[in-house]
Amino acid sequence: MMRLTIFWRLVVGYLIIFILVMIVGIYAIIQLKRFNTVTQYILNVDNRILEYEKNLVDLTLSQHRFMKKYIISGDRGLYNQFFSTKEAFSRNLDMVLAVSDTRFHREPLTKIKEYHDLYQSLVGKETGLIQAKRIYSKKEYESEKERLVDGILKELDLLEVRVRQDAHQRMKEQGEAGDSARTMAVILASLALGSIIVISFLITRSITAPLGLLRLKTREIAEGVFKSDLKISSSPEISELAQAFNLMIHRLSTLEKMKSDFFSTMSHELRTPLTSIKEGIALLQEGAAGPVTDKQKKLLDIVAQESRRLIELVNSSLDFSKMEAGMMTYHFEPADLVFLINKVILEMGPLVESKKIRLEAEVKASLPKVTMDQERILQVLRNLIGNALKFTPEGGRIGVFAGLTGQGIKVAVRDTGPGIPENSLLTIFNKFQQVIPEKSFQIKGSGLGLAIVKHIITSHGGRVWAESKLGQGSTFYFVLPV
Repeated sequence: MMRLTIFWRLVVGYLIIFILVMIVGIYAIIQLKRFNTVTQYILNVDNRILEYEKNLVDLTLSQHRFMKKYIISGDRGLYNQFFSTKEAFSRNLDMVLAVSDTRFHREPLTKIKEYHDLYQSLVGKETGLIQAKRIYSKKEYESEKERLVDGILKELDLLEVRVRQDAHQRMKEQGEAGDSARTMAVILASLALGSIIVISFLITRSITAPLGLLRLKTREIAEGVFKSDLKISSSPEISELAQAFNLMIHRLSTLEKMKSDFFSTMSHELRTPLTSIKEGIALLQEGAAGPVTDKQKKLLDIVAQESRRLIELVNSSLDFSKMEAGMMTYHFEPADLVFLINKVILEMGPLVESKKIRLEAEVKASLPKVTMDQERILQVLRNLIGNALKFTPEGGRIGVFAGLTGQGIKVAVRDTGPGIPENSLLTIFNKFQQVIPEKSFQIKGSGLGLAIVKHIITSHGGRVWAESKLGQGSTFYFVLPV
């Protein structure tokens, strides 16, 4: 199955969002058009019919009034006014018939036309009798005309009622349709908004999730963990990036193994000749090859000291190589951590006195025993306290503290040295990482001590970290589970 690229994912996502927005917009336009149609109908049909209805009422009464006056006075001008009013009535009636488009409106209009035609016919007969000066029953004619006029007015009233009912019904339906449209618009808008949020989240997640994995893997690499197991099923670009990343990790892992093997081999090969050199120097110092002058003795002391440092470096390299390879053997047994701390402090006594440093220990004697490898924990304590002594200037203070916490026994080694930069606090536990304070070039080390400390503490199920501020000393912590 072909996976979409990031570009096409964005295009498809935005296209779906656009379609959803268009659907909501089109629905809103259709409903607005519908409301506009109903409104225009009320204005152009119902209101005009009501206007014509009012005119027809006035014209009906005017005709009847002019005819009454003409019969009484015989004034030809009144007849002409009646005739003009009749034509105006017919024009308005034709107009209202043209506007009406429903049977609901046409029924009363049809009756109005019938009544009006009968009325005109009756008026025509009566006018002929008047002009011929013939005697007729005015009361009967008047009664019939009144009946026809009443019929016209009643039908006009009925027309008005029906038009208003029709307008009211349309407005009611429009209101109900408006409520329904508003509800539907809210539902559509909510669905569109929810879909937009989901689509945006999925698109963003499909990009940020693999990038997050890459970030975590980069952090692992920075910490020296080289495992090419990054599997990302995402866009082709990120999948290719993950494959290249795995290839890079594989090559780094190979290089790291080559480097470790080299150091392990070199350390192993150097141990025997260095031991021989150390023994030879010891024999020379004891005078086995003849008397030794003071000057020669000083030179031998320097060589002996440097050979011991090289042997320590070789031993540290071998230990660390075993730890990295998982071949370090630990002998776990319950032991008293307080005893080990006091033992290391006692060992450091001569160096403490020579540098005039104040070494304080605040350790509770009632701490429970810890299951551990005593020799390795001694190595941890010697490294941490030794580093504190190394970096603390003359007249400084070192404090060793131990106490019980919820996680186990917590040990802290605090010094008054130059401190460690904040950006180095996470890297000082990596191999071959050293932080050399200013004006401390005489301090030498292998860069493996703290890396070994981290391996040992981690193998005991604990953790180690450091806190420091430049110029205010450093504190190294480790916790061992009880």
